[in-house]
Amino acid sequence: MKRITTLKLALLGATFALGLGTSAAFAGSTNVAVAANFTEPVKEIAAAFKAKTGHDLVLSFGASGQFYTQITQDAPFEVFLSADSARPKKLEGEGLGVKGSVFTYAVGKLVLWSKSAGVVKGEETLKDAKIAKVSICNPAAAPYGQAAVETMQSLKLYDDVKPRLVEGANITQAYQFVQTGNAEIGFVALSQIIADKDGSRWVVPQNLYKPITQDAVLLKKGEANEAAKAFMAFLKSPEARAIIEKYGYEVPPAKAS
Repeated sequence: MKRITTLKLALLGATFALGLGTSAAFAGSTNVAVAANFTEPVKEIAAAFKAKTGHDLVLSFGASGQFYTQITQDAPFEVFLSADSARPKKLEGEGLGVKGSVFTYAVGKLVLWSKSAGVVKGEETLKDAKIAKVSICNPAAAPYGQAAVETMQSLKLYDDVKPRLVEGANITQAYQFVQTGNAEIGFVALSQIIADKDGSRWVVPQNLYKPITQDAVLLKKGEANEAAKAFMAFLKSPEARAIIEKYGYEVPPAKAS
């Protein structure tokens, strides 16, 4: 009996090891272009995705407009998480995105922020002549930059503030200008400062700018990649949605399958 039991255990062990090897063999990776505002959430989502599926995300961060240009020039991205809805839909229409794959994964929020307490007190801060530099990201390439311009225009302050603007290529650079003291205040994404207990902020009312609707699209280069398709599905999962909401984004109601 002892020999039979030992043999059974050995066979079970071998089967288990084979299963692990098969799982590892099926694990893959996918190249994802990510709008810079979504840097921290997607890192956390990537860890949860790998834990659940074994797949790796190869993440690149930047401005949505720059990524759009790169994708049209044959960049090797398989999934695009944009900070707007226009570019993913445009890529789908141009045949570079998989038809029917576009969906909204988050709605962003714009914040006027200073790393110093008591500096930002609302829209009145933009009128303060003592504020020499106001940071934004490139409005032509980054939707958060466009939202910042729309906010100032809605407040009829854009012409007054424009000479004091310092412009980053993306929202990460706009944040860094304030963080390093190159600008006293700046328009950033709420997700960038959601955990920051210091400083001062004004969450810009959403009636002052068009909604920052952030859409994802499965690109044609990822159409046959199981890791890319699995990630698109995971982004809609309750686990991913909870992470997105934790960083201050709104998440559209889940659609019934």
